[in-house]
Amino acid sequence: MFEKDFKFKKQFGQNFILDKNFINSLVDSFNLSEDINVLEIGAGAGTLSTSLASKYKKVLSYEIDKTLTEHLKSLEADNLKFVFKDILQEDILQIENYFGGEKYYLIANLPYYITSQIIFKFLFETTNLVSMFVMVQKEVGERFCAKSGSRDYGVPSVLLSTFGDCKIIKNVSRKMFVPSPNVDSCIIKIEKKDKFLIKDKQKYVDFVSNCFKMKRKTLFNNLVKSGFEKEKILSIFDNLSISALSRPEEIDESNYVKMFSSFCE
Repeated sequence: MFEKDFKFKKQFGQNFILDKNFINSLVDSFNLSEDINVLEIGAGAGTLSTSLASKYKKVLSYEIDKTLTEHLKSLEADNLKFVFKDILQEDILQIENYFGGEKYYLIANLPYYITSQIIFKFLFETTNLVSMFVMVQKEVGERFCAKSGSRDYGVPSVLLSTFGDCKIIKNVSRKMFVPSPNVDSCIIKIEKKDKFLIKDKQKYVDFVSNCFKMKRKTLFNNLVKSGFEKEKILSIFDNLSISALSRPEEIDESNYVKMFSSFCE
């Protein structure tokens, strides 16, 4: 059906993996116990959905493309349910109620344009999520998992390392997708931290974004541009042993948390 008849939609970033053997190997690489609940985002052709349902206790799968309804509904089973809705418009409570308040894992193949929105929606809003396995463009995964001091380190790296532990667990060739995209992909694992030191998460997101607003400028200059007093900046830098000449990419997430607490909370 999908290789011959299905019209892939660019607005949904649709690239499907149809090789069942490869899909099963991906699921095995997650190394999860069989008695878990899984939230899948982006059911696509349902190849991954059925593999997850054959291995795990309960699978709830979201798909935004309603033209896939008839095909995916034919794949439903006692432990596999499809919801045809934009996950960004869904109330997290609905998902957690479906799993009976139990812990769950998120597994997704996401287009770049909504990757960050979905990841942070679940990091910030859910209480029962354990971890995520997300397939993204390889360069995006490298930025998400970058460490301070590296070329790829930026706002997403700081935020993800503040609220979770992120690492690349598998690379996926572009040749595995239909249609084949122009770039390779990777699977990142994000382990959600149990306790956040940040109370106002959106305010922290804005603070970190301002710190990187002009990456070629020093962190000091970016903070001045954000409206903080020079004397206070220098005082906080002195307490944290941060040089006034430091650039945003040289500061690890622990110091961003400490700076935020000193400036904003």
